[in-house]
Amino acid sequence: MDAIFGNLDLWREGISLTLLVFVFGALLALVLGTMVGAMRVSPVPIARGVGTVYVNLVRNTPLTLVFFFFVFGYSALALPTLSNTVLGILAVGFYTATYVAETIRAGINTVPVGQAEAARAIGLPFGQVMTKVVLPQAFRSVVPPMMSVFIALLKNTTVAAGFSVAALPALRATISNSHTRPGSPPEVLLWVALIFVALVMLLTWLQRTLENKWRIAR
Repeated sequence: MDAIFGNLDLWREGISLTLLVFVFGALLALVLGTMVGAMRVSPVPIARGVGTVYVNLVRNTPLTLVFFFFVFGYSALALPTLSNTVLGILAVGFYTATYVAETIRAGINTVPVGQAEAARAIGLPFGQVMTKVVLPQAFRSVVPPMMSVFIALLKNTTVAAGFSVAALPALRATISNSHTRPGSPPEVLLWVALIFVALVMLLTWLQRTLENKWRIAR
């Protein structure tokens, strides 16, 4: 237990930073993914094409390369300087948005076509048809797969540790080299794994809660 209680400040920082990358990465992925998912079913060919290219290009690129581009390639573009934490959030958010988009698109396909046609028949434009009629129903139907995407996002935050983002996995080297109460690498990694298991169980509980709530709402 010395690896935990002898380095509480390091664990607190690692957990906080991991949650920071996860929460803001998830928000970015949800907003961008919803937009791209709507573009994928848009009646405008250009919008469908842009959405298709984005999903196929980014989703088929390894996450490590996406991180490499944001952390190292971004600085070569002479753009405003951002911290590695912000770049890590952007990387995991842009990558996960492709999976969110495909999940949303699958949810949109579960909504009866007649409802969208009826909304268009009363004069609603495409944007209002999506936001007021289609997307609310689509979100309800994709809670389980969407939560699986966010669980994968949580685990993908471990990649950030290899790009100078002091997330939980980066504590292995820090605590192992500590001069106060060091811990062996397997011991530290075991605690890291247990923390991730607890976080995944929390997301699973949230999934069940949302499913039960929205099942009643229907």
